[in-house]
Amino acid sequence: MSPDWSRYEVSSTFSGSALVMRQDDILFELQQGYANRAEQIENQTSTRFGIASGCKLFTAIAICQLVEQGKLSFTSTLRESLDIDFPRFDPAVTVEQLLTHTSGIPDYFDESVMDDFEELWRQRPMYHIRQLRDFLQMFQHEPMRQERGVFQYNNAGYILLGLIIEQASRLTFSDYIERFVFKPADMTDSGYFSLDALPAHTALGYIDHADGSWRTNHYSIPIKGGADGGAFVTAQDMAKLWNALLAHRLLDEEMTSRLLTPHVKVNDKGVHYGYGLWIQLDANRHVFKYHVMGYDPGVSFHSAYYPATDIVSVVCSNESDGAFDLMKVIEQKADVSS
Repeated sequence: MSPDWSRYEVSSTFSGSALVMRQDDILFELQQGYANRAEQIENQTSTRFGIASGCKLFTAIAICQLVEQGKLSFTSTLRESLDIDFPRFDPAVTVEQLLTHTSGIPDYFDESVMDDFEELWRQRPMYHIRQLRDFLQMFQHEPMRQERGVFQYNNAGYILLGLIIEQASRLTFSDYIERFVFKPADMTDSGYFSLDALPAHTALGYIDHADGSWRTNHYSIPIKGGADGGAFVTAQDMAKLWNALLAHRLLDEEMTSRLLTPHVKVNDKGVHYGYGLWIQLDANRHVFKYHVMGYDPGVSFHSAYYPATDIVSVVCSNESDGAFDLMKVIEQKADVSS
């Protein structure tokens, strides 16, 4: 029986798109707010949204595909996998450690000490960051941040994974993802778009100020997303991604299981990390949800799969917050755990 969504209120300030599905059945769907405030263009089902770090899962899927093809190994070292010099990195860093944020390498944006992504682009114009190699200058010659084997969320590690994908496949990162992840998942409206060449039906990201004024995020994030974040998707396409992954259309059953394995414990609250996604365990050590999330200036995103009920939820917002609150409402309404 579908939940009675009318008993719950969605914040009137939420701007974005939300979708809750069980297989082919839509349990809840919402579009609210403006994709373009100046022109008062409303968010629709066809609206594409930036998802920031939510697309680390795409990178992880690509790495797993290349391992399946024998072009990589999870135990391959960074030195074996990438023809780029990192003079101060531990030579034993592996592909799997990059996937699970346990490599110990330096990060270009350390979220444990920085909370303003915009700070990065004040000395280094964001419009120069158009390909993965453009990120290297920000961390390539830095020392290790910590020893290998300890979880510390790391964006630079996923930049390196993207470069490994490019070297192994001989395609640009975005071309690889669009051909071998988006296409087989039927994600026809998704892509890695440049901010100065956005296609139709793409929401602008908005940063709100305390005095009621606002601005777009075009000077606050890299001009084109990469392996650590920045793709644009529709809510429907993100649901298709989960379906394709779980139906083994992207990876075989064994590799899918490995991607979804809780490889590293993050905290004592049941949070673990797999390959490119978070895994929340319940009190009985069963998986409550597999989920991805992303935050950038002007971007807020959450999406999850709840195995006990076979429910997929997607919340995309073109503002800096809002997705988390709506995700909590969805989890309460849909009774996703039973």
